[in-house]
Amino acid sequence: MSINLIKAIQQNGSYPELKKIDPNVQHAEENNVGQDIDFSQAAIAAVLAGLYKYSQSDEGAAEILNADSNVWVDKIFEADKIAAVEKVATYSNVSHINADAEMNSIATEAVKLVRENVATNEKIKNVKSFLLSQRTDILLYLPPELNMGQVLHDNTIDD
Repeated sequence: MSINLIKAIQQNGSYPELKKIDPNVQHAEENNVGQDIDFSQAAIAAVLAGLYKYSQSDEGAAEILNADSNVWVDKIFEADKIAAVEKVATYSNVSHINADAEMNSIATEAVKLVRENVATNEKIKNVKSFLLSQRTDILLYLPPELNMGQVLHDNTIDD
């Protein structure tokens, strides 16, 4: 079964429709105005970019597949969690506390969806492969103003 994590999280969480970022002008295809839209765009894309990066290590992929957690943002972003949450909060003009809580909800839903699409008896490489297959879609929605490549120490994310 093929799933688009961005769209599944947007629909499951009843978030406003996300818009692709036009790579030529580095902003959404349509002029979206509003805190809910900005937050959804930033939070979902940032969390999934972080989850992708986290999944590329064996330890991270194993955690995604097996761990119970209610603090996924802490795990995903580790020492850079404060910077990641702050970037989303600032971009969308919401409080740090609200951004952190909602990003954790998004991450929990994303992990649930990954587990539903990668059976637990499959190897860690399948988690890596699944999230790698989502990378292009994730980056199409990631606002460049967040500079998540810098936060995640991966310059290919901001290209």
